[in-house]
Amino acid sequence: MTSSTTMTAGARVGESAVRPDAPPKVQGRFAFGNDLWADGMLYGATLRSPHASARILSIDIAPALAIAGVHAVLTSDDVPGRSVFGLEHPDQPVLASDVVRYVGEPLAVVAADDPDTARRAVVAIAVDYEVLPPLVDPEAAPSATPIHPDGNVFRELTIRHGDVDSVGEVVVEGEYEVGMQDQAFLGCESGLAIPDRDGAGVEMFVSTQFLHVDVEQTAACLGIAVERLRATVAGVGGAFGGREDISLQVHVCLLALRTGRPVKMQYRRDESFVGHVHRHPARMRYRHHARRDGTLVKVEARLVLDGGAYASTSSAVLANATCFAAGPYRVPNALIEGIAVRTNNPPCGAMRGFGNVQACFAHEAQMDRLADELGIDPVDLRLRNALAPGDRLVTNQLLTGAAPVEAVIRACAQAPLPDIVGPAMGEPMARPGGAGRTAAGEPDRVVRGVGFAASIKNLMFSEGFDDYSTARVVVEDGRVTVHCACAEVGQGFVTVAQQIAREVLDLDDVVVAPADTSVGSAGSTSASRQTMMSGGAVEGACRIVREQIDTDRDAGRSMSGRYEATYEHHHAPTTPLDANGQGDAHAAFAFAAHRAVVDVDLDLGLVRVVDITTAQDVGRLINPLQAVGQIEGGIAQGVGLAVMEELVVRDGRIVNASFTDYLIPTALDMPTVTIAALIEDPEPNAPFGAKGIGEPPCISSVAAVAAAIRNATGRPVRRVPVRPEDLVL
Repeated sequence: MTSSTTMTAGARVGESAVRPDAPPKVQGRFAFGNDLWADGMLYGATLRSPHASARILSIDIAPALAIAGVHAVLTSDDVPGRSVFGLEHPDQPVLASDVVRYVGEPLAVVAADDPDTARRAVVAIAVDYEVLPPLVDPEAAPSATPIHPDGNVFRELTIRHGDVDSVGEVVVEGEYEVGMQDQAFLGCESGLAIPDRDGAGVEMFVSTQFLHVDVEQTAACLGIAVERLRATVAGVGGAFGGREDISLQVHVCLLALRTGRPVKMQYRRDESFVGHVHRHPARMRYRHHARRDGTLVKVEARLVLDGGAYASTSSAVLANATCFAAGPYRVPNALIEGIAVRTNNPPCGAMRGFGNVQACFAHEAQMDRLADELGIDPVDLRLRNALAPGDRLVTNQLLTGAAPVEAVIRACAQAPLPDIVGPAMGEPMARPGGAGRTAAGEPDRVVRGVGFAASIKNLMFSEGFDDYSTARVVVEDGRVTVHCACAEVGQGFVTVAQQIAREVLDLDDVVVAPADTSVGSAGSTSASRQTMMSGGAVEGACRIVREQIDTDRDAGRSMSGRYEATYEHHHAPTTPLDANGQGDAHAAFAFAAHRAVVDVDLDLGLVRVVDITTAQDVGRLINPLQAVGQIEGGIAQGVGLAVMEELVVRDGRIVNASFTDYLIPTALDMPTVTIAALIEDPEPNAPFGAKGIGEPPCISSVAAVAAAIRNATGRPVRRVPVRPEDLVL
C-alpha cells in the first residue's frame, strides 16, 4: 500500500491494530507447536512407505522393540477404534495394514526416550513388500483397476446451464495445466499428547486449522468418547490449508495412551512434504464462445483434478473449480464437467484458493485469447462481461450482496503503471510479443510484459453444509475475555476479535483466550470464513453482553459484576447442487483483480516479476494493516505458483522434498505490490459488512503473471509454474 498506516492502541473496527502475538513472534518468545514440552516426555516417530503402491506381506517390529530406550512400537493392530479417518469421508488408514497407496503412507509409530532413538527404531522395523505398478495418470484413473475399495473417482460434477447447444460467432479453445503446489508453511507439523492418570482419556496440544473435527476424528480412532479427548490449538507456524487434515494427531495420542506418558511428535521438513496434503494438480480443456462485440455466449470446459491416494477435501475443491470455471463473468450458457480422481500420487486437499486458483489460470487465459481473436482490449472485454448484482452464476444462483466486479477491474486497470527501471514497456495488454520489442522490431534479450486477470472466490462452506462458529464473551471488572475455538494460523483473528469486542462494548481491555475444546466449535480456519463466521459469533455474544450491561445501567444497578454470553453464528443456508449442477450452493463471494509486470530473459528463460497491482473487494475493512499483510502474502504464493513452486512427482514419488529444491519466493523474489483500491461495499449479514480477505490475492495473481509472460514473449504459457524451457527463444 503506498500510503502509511497509523497504528492504534485499543483499536476499533476500521483502524489498524497491533497484533497481540506480534511482539513475542518477532522477539522469538512465542511458543509454537515445536516448542511443546512436558515432564517425562517421550518422542514419537513414524515409519512411512517407500513405495507408491505395494502389498504389505509382513511387518516385524521386534528389532525396534529390542533397542534400548524404545517404549512402544504400534501398527494397525494396535488401533482400538475406527481404523480409518478423513476430513469429508473416512477412507485413509490410521496405519496401513494390507496395502500402501502413496510414498510416505504411515505403517507404524514409535515412542522412545529421545528423537534419535525413535528414528533408529523406525529404521529397524522390517517390512516385506510386494511392489505393484502405481497408478499415476489422473486421466487413466476412472477406467483403471480400482486402487481402493471406494474406487478411483472421488466426485464427478457436471454443470448444465442455459442452452448448452448454443454456439458463438467466435470460438477460442485451449488446454491448460497447473502443477502441484505445497503450502510450505515454516512451522512443520507438531503435537503433544498427555494421557489422563486413569489412562482413559488424553489431552492434546496440536498445530491445526480445525480443532473440533480433529478431536472428533481422533477420538473415533482411539475408541474413546469425544469428551475424553481435550484439545488446545498450539502455536501455528503457518497453514494455508495444509493443517485441515489430520497428520500426527491420532498417532501421538495412541502412543501416549499406550505408554502412559506424554509423547511429542514433530515432523522434519522432508517428512512434512509427505505428511500433509497439497494443491491439486489440474488438467483443463476450455472452449469459449462469444459474439463479435465480445459478449460471452457460452463456456465449455472439462477439469480433471488429481486428488492422490485419499479423499481429503477433493470433493469440495472440485466443486469450487467447476462452479467458478467461467470466472467473474456473465455466462448465459455453460457445459462444464469436473472430475476428481484417486491415484497413487501424494494426497491433495485444501490450499489457499481451493480449486479457484486452477480454474482462474485457465479461464483468464481464455479471456485473453478471446480478446486477441476479437481485437478487443482484454480489460474492456472483462468489463463488458463483468458480473453484477442481479446476474446469475453458471450454477443459476442469483448474485446478491456486495459484488463490485467492475469496480475492482477498473481500479486495478486504471492505476498508473509502475516507474521501474527496465526494458521499454509496451502498452498495457498489448498483443503477445507487442511488449519488449526494439524500434527495429527485433526482440530484446530481456523483454517486459504486462498481464491482467480477475477472479471470483466463494466465502465460507457451501452446498448445504451447516456452517457455524461459537464464541463466549465475559466482561468482569472492566476486562473483556473472548473465548473462541478459532485456530489462529496467522490470519489475524486475535486482532479482529479484539476490535469487534471493543467496537460493540466500548471497552478497551480485551484479551483473547486460548482456542480449545472447552467452548463450542468455530469450524475450520479456511474458506476465508473466520472473519465472517467467528467474527460474527464474537459480535453476537458481545451484543448480548452489551444489552445486559445497558439494562443494569438503565436500572441504576452496579456494573461491577460479571456478564457472560455465548453465541452461535450461522450464515444463510445454502443448498446442494442438483443433477445439472444448479442451485444456491454458496453463501457469499469476493472478487479481485491483478495486473502484473514481468521481465523475461529470453536466453535463460528466467522471469522476474517486478510489480503486481491489485484491487480487491473487502466488504468493510476491520484492520487495514492486516488486510495489506494478507494481500501481500497471498500474492507471494501466487507468484510462487506462477514461476517457481512445484512439487515434482515421478512415479508417485516427490523428488524435490526440501527447501533446497522446492523453491518458494524470498523477500528478494517479491515484486513491488501496489494496492490500487480496497473496495468497501459492505456485505449484508456479515460482521460490520466485512468479508474474508485471505484467498483472493493468490488466485488471479497467478493468472496475471502468466498473462504478462505471454505478453512479453508471445509464447502461449499454458502451464504453471512456467519453466525456463517454455520461454527460451
